[in-house]
Amino acid sequence: MKRRTFFKKSMPLTLPLWLGSNPISVSAGSLFDTLVASADETDRVLVLIQLNGGNDGLNTLIPLDQYQNLVKVRQNVIIPENTILGLNTNTGLHPEMTGMQELFTQQKLCAVQNVGYPDPNFSHFRSTDIWTSASDADSVVTDGWLGRYLDQKFSGFPEGYPNEAMPDPLSLTIGPIVSTTCQGPVNNMGMAITSTDSFAQLITGGVDEAPDTPAGFELTYIRQIIQQTQVYLTTIQNAASKANNLSPLYPEPGNNGLADQLKIVAQLIAGGLKTKVYVVNIGGFDTHANQVDQNNPLVGNHANLLGRLSEAIFAFQDDLERLNVEDRVLGMTFSEFGRRIASNSSYGTDHGAAAPLFLFGTNVNPIVLGQNPTIPSQVSPFDNLPMQYDFRSIYATILADWFEITGPDLNQIMFKEFQHLPIIGRVTSSPEPPEELVSFYNYPNPLIKFTTIRFESKGQPLQLSLYDKEGRHLKQIGDGSYPPGIHEIKFDGSHLVAGMYYLRLQGPQQTFMQKLVVASD
Repeated sequence: MKRRTFFKKSMPLTLPLWLGSNPISVSAGSLFDTLVASADETDRVLVLIQLNGGNDGLNTLIPLDQYQNLVKVRQNVIIPENTILGLNTNTGLHPEMTGMQELFTQQKLCAVQNVGYPDPNFSHFRSTDIWTSASDADSVVTDGWLGRYLDQKFSGFPEGYPNEAMPDPLSLTIGPIVSTTCQGPVNNMGMAITSTDSFAQLITGGVDEAPDTPAGFELTYIRQIIQQTQVYLTTIQNAASKANNLSPLYPEPGNNGLADQLKIVAQLIAGGLKTKVYVVNIGGFDTHANQVDQNNPLVGNHANLLGRLSEAIFAFQDDLERLNVEDRVLGMTFSEFGRRIASNSSYGTDHGAAAPLFLFGTNVNPIVLGQNPTIPSQVSPFDNLPMQYDFRSIYATILADWFEITGPDLNQIMFKEFQHLPIIGRVTSSPEPPEELVSFYNYPNPLIKFTTIRFESKGQPLQLSLYDKEGRHLKQIGDGSYPPGIHEIKFDGSHLVAGMYYLRLQGPQQTFMQKLVVASD
């Protein structure tokens, strides 16, 4: 790699800015910055909340119809049934998530079941890379999926920015780290600002002439970033001075770090900053031990985390409403993976596969999308929840429905076409998921050698896949457009070892799961 290429790909530059007690990382292309460029006309904002560590979905969005089997496989961490906060007949939230339950009641919360990707990786670092690059699990991609979009919309960066059309940072990360999602094919599109004094003496308002050497080119690039950052400092501070938080629901400063971050986001949005994407985070979700208190599963590390998450989101949404900007804002939570079905002996849970994801705001479709996961009465320590919805389908839907990026541009960013989901209610034409499939089952089940998979199509393209109980994709059984009516596919399962598997049937907007049991000969 050439030295100049190294500099472009290895930065962002870190410079100082604090609002309140929180450092702000400024990125001209931070996590999901790609979304912003096409949103200039719509004035829409995306707020991303990263749950660092891998959140335990089964104690977050709880499948009530599977509760008895949950008790058998995670007895030492299970939440008492009578304390679960109901969302609908079959699904509820952890009792600490009262704020998010209220948002669901107000039709401002959407929950998506079992979000993940095929062939999950259980390394925090690698799985985070997959989520930020939107790559396949077996493909190493060095640029971010939204960095690729930024490279399309803001070619030549950093030259010419800021400008009249976009005088503000394209995205802001509250904290010191800019996500690798901002990495473009050539340039790193991000910058970070983390303290107030370190580089003040370096900023002179201009870029001095540098020698015509490789080192000189690198020095010019650094000076240019410094100059841009000084301008961004001013615009951020100006926006912060124009608005004050109005919600009384925020906890006292210092008691909830996520709420402190979201207060800044609300203040800057209301203050007129044109930034389109904000990234905040809350850590601590790697709950291998002491996820719950040994004497009381209602308290412990996970309860504290979910309580802070719910409290912060609820106060933030209330603030946006009082500031008269809530219709412009869409929020989303995500984590690099979920946890396994069974708990461990340390009152915790280990790295797993799929987990629920939440979207919030006045523009979401207020539903629980997807089926509850099936919980067997007996599981091995390595059994996972299978993916029902690919996280990249959510990304693609946000790009299409919130930021109006479609067609070849969308497919180029995402590498390929993904399922479109009914998660943004005010933008999509249908507020409820369409009933795409009437029936989906297989017989005999358990099978010994063969089974017949039966499903009804409404005349749409469908994909039928087989997954094992650890979440790995084993076989594509069917893929194509099926005319209206009942269809049957005979599947030879004689090569499969005895145990439980999952059939996954994906339509244009919905996905259905079916348990498949392979019996011993």
